[in-house]
This record gives sequence, C-alpha cells and structure tokens, in this order.
Amino acid sequence: MKPYTHFTIEERICLEELLKFGKNITEIAETLGRDRSTIYREIKRNRNQQEKYNYWGAHSKAVYRRKASVRKPRIQAGTELYCFIVSHLEEFWSPEMIARRWNAEHPDDRVAFATIYRAVHKGLFKGITPKTHLRRRGRKKYSRRSKFNTIQPDHTIHERPDVIEKRERCGDWEGDTVRGGCGKGGLLTLVDRKSRYLIAILIANFNSDTVQAAMLKALKRLHPKSITLDNGSEFAKFREFEQQLETTVYFADPHSPWQRGTNESTNDQLRFWFPKGFDFRTVTQKEVNRVTAIINRRPRLCLGDRSPYDVFCCS
Repeated sequence: MKPYTHFTIEERICLEELLKFGKNITEIAETLGRDRSTIYREIKRNRNQQEKYNYWGAHSKAVYRRKASVRKPRIQAGTELYCFIVSHLEEFWSPEMIARRWNAEHPDDRVAFATIYRAVHKGLFKGITPKTHLRRRGRKKYSRRSKFNTIQPDHTIHERPDVIEKRERCGDWEGDTVRGGCGKGGLLTLVDRKSRYLIAILIANFNSDTVQAAMLKALKRLHPKSITLDNGSEFAKFREFEQQLETTVYFADPHSPWQRGTNESTNDQLRFWFPKGFDFRTVTQKEVNRVTAIINRRPRLCLGDRSPYDVFCCS
C-alpha cells in the first residue's frame, strides 16, 4: 500500500484544469496517479459555495484545516501541571522522576516523561534548557587506568557476603574519586549500596594521606559495615582507615567499574554540576553539600520513588 501524501498546489492546479476539460474522476485519477476516492474527497471538501473547484481556494482551505487540526500542547503555561514541572526541574529532577510523581498523585491526569522532555527542548519553561537542567549529556567515558594494579588487596569484591550483594542493610559503602582539572582538586565520593545515599568530601589532591583523612571525616560517625573501592593509588592506605573505622575494605577487579555501578552512576550525576576539568578550588564544602542534598532528595525508581535521604534516615 502506498503511503498517503497530501495534495500539492501543483496537483490542485492540474485538477482544476482537468475538470474544466470535462474529465471524469476516473480519468483524473489515472492522470494524477491518485486513487479515485482521493480525487472525490478533494473535490467534495474543497469546492466553493458555487459548487465549483478552484485550486487556490481549495489549497487555502486545506492549509487552514491542517493548522486547526494540530493538537494543543499537553503542558500549558499557568496550569497546575506546568507549575509542578517547573518547580521540580528547578530542583534538578529528571523528567522521568517528575512524571512518576505527578502520575502517582494525579492518576486521572497522567503525563508522559517524553512530553516533558519535548517541552524542555522547545523552550516552554522560561530559563530552563536541556544544557542547564537535564543531566544526561551522553554516556560517561571512564578514564584509563594504569596497566598494572597498584593495590594489593586483602579482600576482593568476590569475598563479599550475600547481605552486601543483596543490599539488605544500610552501611555498606562504595567509594571512588571525582577528579577535576590537572592540579585542581576533586572529590572523595561514598554511596550507600542500599539507600543510594551520597557523601562527597572536597580533597585538594589525590595523595593517599589526603584521601585517608577525607575517608575518616566522611564515615567516622557512621560506623560503616563495609567499603568497596576501586584500585586507584589514592586508596593505598586502606589498611589504616580500615582499622580506624573498624570495618572491612573490599576491592573491585581492575578495569571493572560496573562492579561498583551504584557509585559510578552517582558520580555521573555529580558531573552535571562539576564537569570534567572543573576547578574544585573554586567551591567550598558547603556548596558541595548543597549539590549532594539535591541528589539525595530526588526520588529514585529503584527505591520505589522514595529518595536516598528517606531510605537512609529511616533505616
């Protein structure tokens, strides 16, 4: 079956001329390469008050009907839905999160997350653009590590008990670092496996002493049950903070970031505010805490639309 195409103005000019020459619908259809019913509908819809067909009047009617048939946008400025979306985009919620929360609260007035994405891309929300408010800018590319493993672990990720693997409790942390530009500092990041709760500590460099001090600052009062790290040289003093925190440190396999997927995914969220090459010397710990609070208070599908903060604080 041929796909349907709208009549062009050239076809309408030909149609008017063929009608003037007394051609019937069958002959016109053969000449224009159209179906008889298509020709019939075109004449019936677009003839004038004198029951005659004029190409310009017919084309004007068709254009008007096409414009009038465009569906009104689902999201209208000033409505409750519009204000709901804007308020949560300003808190850097994703369209998926916003749609789930709205649909849960308004089961009879649902909205698709794709509709919100389209509205953002069309500039419907003043001051909100994909570049400034949508997190995903392409897939994360992992930085290349040294060919050799600089850490000789006492415990590997394959030794973790089932209670850690199954995320049955809070207190099992995954750790990594987020690097800024060369010589511009970075972050130590720790994410609780069960709740996805994030802690981020500013560090001036990636010296093992600096990272050890940051690790103690982040977890000293939380009594971690376990910590799973990658094999970066910044964690070379793992035995010291393992003893000081009275916990067990596990290491993932080299070049296997998916084994710490929770931490990697959360670091990717941080990159929205702190892109690659960022100068961490320009921010304070208070400003970093503000960003982590935004991330920790956003609802997650994997948590049943609860936020990491809700799950962590209620456990």
